[in-house]
Amino acid sequence: MPTFILYIIAAIIVLSVIAYFIQERFIFKPEKLKQDFSFKYDAPFEEYFFDVEPGVRINGIHFYRENAKGLILYFHGNTRSIKGWAKYAKDFYRYNYDVVLVDYRGFGKSTGKRTEQKLLSDMQFVYNELLKKYPESHLIVYGRSIGSGFATKLAADNHPRYLILDAPYFSFEKVVERFLPILPVKIVLRYHLRTDQWIQKVTCPVYIIHGTKDWLIPIKHSEKLQRFNPRTITLIRIEGGGHNNLPSFPEYHNFIRDILKYD
Repeated sequence: MPTFILYIIAAIIVLSVIAYFIQERFIFKPEKLKQDFSFKYDAPFEEYFFDVEPGVRINGIHFYRENAKGLILYFHGNTRSIKGWAKYAKDFYRYNYDVVLVDYRGFGKSTGKRTEQKLLSDMQFVYNELLKKYPESHLIVYGRSIGSGFATKLAADNHPRYLILDAPYFSFEKVVERFLPILPVKIVLRYHLRTDQWIQKVTCPVYIIHGTKDWLIPIKHSEKLQRFNPRTITLIRIEGGGHNNLPSFPEYHNFIRDILKYD
């Protein structure tokens, strides 16, 4: 075997090992908050702590309305914390829905070591706790970007009223492969988040919102997801929309209004 090929193989192996151990830094970019941090918003809210296991707490914020029509459980993207993501709650509570946002492990005030299975288990725990206060038929699960995988898994394992996905991925593996095509991503990656598998088990109506100019997660991911069941999965294309700016488009808010106001 030529020497240069051996060098290439060695380089790929070294890069794969490095990627395996440092991938968390690139996948998750959390904002951490002190445990005594005080949230402040104009709308009525209360803070939640979900004790999912000894030493692990998931922090959440609940925006509540009088005589709410239902609840939106919102899973945010891979950056910041619910301190900043909470600004999007008004897009939902203006239509008289309660909104609960939660931080993943290591985000905000949430604690615990992250693994894919632990994150999925945390979200199921939160869901179960909310079912003690809301009938499942009034619960809508919303997943934004990386949160779309968690949202889809919940909808696959439970029976919410709707599942709404904002810029979802076919699978997290497919996202990473675009940026690291030379690495054996399937082996190296510790987070696979198989939206493609889970969405096939979802029985409730699914609504997908995706920008046509999304460079991070191209709209073809959503188009492939819709093809699993075009009868129950509706794809709303936001023309010119990118990955992080869909709420700046009137079409986005028109969709939210149509699904919530007339529900």
